[in-house]
Amino acid sequence: MKDSYLEKINRSIAEGPFRDDWDSLSSFEVPRWFRDSKFGVFVHWGVYTVPEHSNEWYSRNMYVRGMPEFDYHIRTYGPQDVFGYKDFIPLFTAERFDPDVWADLVRDSGARYYVQVAEHHDGFQMYESDLSEYNAKKMGPRRDVLGEMKRAVEKRGVLFGASSHRAEHWFFMSHGKAFQSDVKEPLKRGDFYWPAMPEKDHNDPFSRPYPSEEFLTDWLVRTCEIIDRYEPTLLYFDWWIQHRAFTPYLKKLAAYYYSFGARNRRPVAISYKHDAMMFGTGIPDVERGTFSETRPFPFQSDTAVARNSWCYTDSLDYKTAGELIRVLIDIVSKNGNLLLNIGPRADGSIAPEDRNILETIGKWLRINGCAVYNSKVWKTSEEGPTRPEEGMFSEKKTEYTSSDFRFTVTGEYINVFVLRCPEDGKLIIRSLSDSSGTMLSEFRGIISDVSVLGFEERPSFRRTGEGLVVNIRGVQSELPIVIRVRIE
Repeated sequence: MKDSYLEKINRSIAEGPFRDDWDSLSSFEVPRWFRDSKFGVFVHWGVYTVPEHSNEWYSRNMYVRGMPEFDYHIRTYGPQDVFGYKDFIPLFTAERFDPDVWADLVRDSGARYYVQVAEHHDGFQMYESDLSEYNAKKMGPRRDVLGEMKRAVEKRGVLFGASSHRAEHWFFMSHGKAFQSDVKEPLKRGDFYWPAMPEKDHNDPFSRPYPSEEFLTDWLVRTCEIIDRYEPTLLYFDWWIQHRAFTPYLKKLAAYYYSFGARNRRPVAISYKHDAMMFGTGIPDVERGTFSETRPFPFQSDTAVARNSWCYTDSLDYKTAGELIRVLIDIVSKNGNLLLNIGPRADGSIAPEDRNILETIGKWLRINGCAVYNSKVWKTSEEGPTRPEEGMFSEKKTEYTSSDFRFTVTGEYINVFVLRCPEDGKLIIRSLSDSSGTMLSEFRGIISDVSVLGFEERPSFRRTGEGLVVNIRGVQSELPIVIRVRIE
């Protein structure tokens, strides 16, 4: 099966139009739909949600001596050789999973695209597969989760994407070999835990042992099966594909996927981390972080509604909707998209906290979305004393002031996002001052009108050398507001 699939992949690449080299793949262009969408919803849901404990790495950590999950598992389920991770699969029945309920929430959140984790590090496929028995159609829910969600979200006009975290499975279950557990040797291809190789520094692109040709081919074929069966508009990869061994296989995958998109006139894209792909051949992704300044290229930041897990657990540290709206604004002002993750419960229901966050964001976007969707960056992205740190995993709760602004442009408007409403109703937007200087960064356009989205009050305004002074005494909101500055 895999050999014939590999022949199909090579034949498709030979037919083009994309070849499996960076020169050819550099003709990729970021799709217009991605640049205009700005906001997507991400979902982590799988066997790892059954214990509802710690985080989505439970499948690894339950086998690591010294980790809290190790002892918790023994106390709760028994020794790992009696009740292993695979024994959660029959308990993953998803009896309350309703794709229409999920899709309604995604649509109402204001998300323009949706990404489902097709396979996490644990190796369980959340879709129908001919390549492994360990998938949601044949075990656990006995439903094609990926296919059902694709149909549900696309019916509501939301674009569908899939995420593969299979690469990390090379080492993810390896700790179970260190003691008596159900992760036993010898493991054969097709086994749930295979290959369970030693875990080294998984941030090192040269770490050994290198993934084998057998595993890499398996990774390639599995991913192409997702493309062929579900035709995702966005393909997202987690971090470990930056390992040197993946490079030729990743090029093949990109050529296969981009050629699929070109032949079907579907603008598709790959989102990647840690420079796994040559710059310009996909969309860079920043996990739980962002950039400090505007970037000349579109990018994606992904984060979760909780600080301490991507899946549902019994101890989530939730962010507020207001905090996440400010994250969205900051990212969009710098030429990025926000992919926001929720984690449904093991039974398929969505926790009230997740639902409330998405619904609040959706209500805010219904009022202010005209300053977000289809927007472009302005000559400056931000003003004010408060700036988030840059880089992966740099996110933290940021306390903004009424002097902190972010900017986008749509049509005849400069959109000024006020990240914290002033108590006295007075705003001074220094980037729009009436300056007589000669710096190119200064604004010299003609302002004809100023309004506040979602409020009837027509604010008074005047331009001074200090800035655009706007009075919004009748405007109060715990969430950010948008000042629309109309330019003649």
